[in-house]
Amino acid sequence: MKIVSLIAAPGALVPDLVASLRNAWGGGDAQWLSPDEAAEFAVEAVPGNVGEVQAELDGMGVDLNVLPSAGRRKRVLLADMDSTLIEQECIDELADMAGVGARVAEITARAMNGEIGFEGALLERVGLLRGLDAGVIGQVLEERITYRAGGCTLARTMRAHEGALSFLVSGGFTAFAEAVAGALEFDRFRANTLLVEGGKLTGDVARPILGREAKVATLEELVAELGLSEADVLAVGDGANDLGMLGRAGLGVAMHAKPAVAAEAQCKINHGDLTALLYLQGYSRDAFA
Repeated sequence: MKIVSLIAAPGALVPDLVASLRNAWGGGDAQWLSPDEAAEFAVEAVPGNVGEVQAELDGMGVDLNVLPSAGRRKRVLLADMDSTLIEQECIDELADMAGVGARVAEITARAMNGEIGFEGALLERVGLLRGLDAGVIGQVLEERITYRAGGCTLARTMRAHEGALSFLVSGGFTAFAEAVAGALEFDRFRANTLLVEGGKLTGDVARPILGREAKVATLEELVAELGLSEADVLAVGDGANDLGMLGRAGLGVAMHAKPAVAAEAQCKINHGDLTALLYLQGYSRDAFA
């Protein structure tokens, strides 16, 4: 059996739409996980026109995903940080403060779309930050970083129901990852380290560089340590360097992702916030921690 999941911004999911799709696809009774926000129903197989319907509903502000009914609740949350748990790319914000924002943002966009390699793009961008006062990091955290809604609820709920471990794994920087992981009550974090000398950024990062393969390695290490399987992992991200872990995880979700990434991911959320990852696992809003 498969589960058809329909998720939208609060108040945007119309009951008639859910009923119409359920009838068209011969699904079981609709279950509302949150009124006017999230509903689901079971079908025997993936409908043949799911891509067409998915595109139509996306234009209406509704995320449609079809996923297996078995083993939905995961015991590990592996999450990217920039443009996933937070709404910015930290390196772009640092670059803006350094007066090289346009140059760095262009490289970031190409890297996240998979047009250029992550490691080379990271080193090129960090090199442009050479000489920036390290104190600017704290200023960016305080003044420019905002959190995507639902992150703390996501980690708390998975921990409360499944004892799930939450791990932030980022190609960004530890100076930001530590603060974000703490604010969202994540258990662990891993990211790249900006090198500093005399209170200034050197324009380089510590080796080895954490990129796509390191994110996959983190997934492998976690399941081995915890005695789990990759099917027990929920991975979420938005960029090309997340595709490895999204493809390996039992549930891989592209969150407000670049088109090239969304096209390859198992599931995609373009309209909901991070609590959509709970709805995908079958949690109702009254079960949120």
